[in-house]
Amino acid sequence: MALIAARDITKTYHLGDVEVNALRSVSANIERGEFLSIMGQSGSGKSTFMNILGCLDKPTAGSYMLDGMDIAKLDRDELADIRNRKIGFVFQGFNLLSRTSAIENVELPMLYNGMPAKERRLRAMEALKVVGLSGRENHYTNQLSGGQQQRVAIARAIVNQAPIIFADEPTGNLDTRTSAEVMELFVKLNAESNITIVLVTHEPDIAAYSKRVLRFLDGVIISDETKAL
Repeated sequence: MALIAARDITKTYHLGDVEVNALRSVSANIERGEFLSIMGQSGSGKSTFMNILGCLDKPTAGSYMLDGMDIAKLDRDELADIRNRKIGFVFQGFNLLSRTSAIENVELPMLYNGMPAKERRLRAMEALKVVGLSGRENHYTNQLSGGQQQRVAIARAIVNQAPIIFADEPTGNLDTRTSAEVMELFVKLNAESNITIVLVTHEPDIAAYSKRVLRFLDGVIISDETKAL
């Protein structure tokens, strides 16, 4: 069974009297352990598709099964629980709490689980170690470089041991060298921990790190390419 199974996903927005078809009957499977990039120009539908797969939005029509669960049948609280247990998010702008330490940012998802403080701290320390930030646990976000902040965001995404990371333009605010370091970290997490990674990017050199690329145009998938082994 595919980890992600999207069938005939349509998303329509109504802006006044104007109907905007952001997605038009899109279907795709993503298997456990894949590293996939979603590419397309602005307005192609790639971010809308990721928001639906990440349970941040619901399709107008079509079905979406995540790890065997029919997402369309879940209410808002159930969707929030799924996001917390099954999905880690990494964003272009890092989305860290300011005036808060790295370890406190990483602990945040576990607060929603009611996890005891001692276990939260241990798991957050381990996640920061995985992303190469041992020794910087108590640094505040404004004391960290952009690359370090993104590593904190990745640690936060993996701390609940979610099987999927959705990364939306995760290198968009980083220089070339730091972007490469962050992408190598994604490659490592995918290879060593079998974490499924779905990455939205418009940069071919970033997409090149993934094993499969979906390209969107005008709300449809125009190509689905997998690298030869």
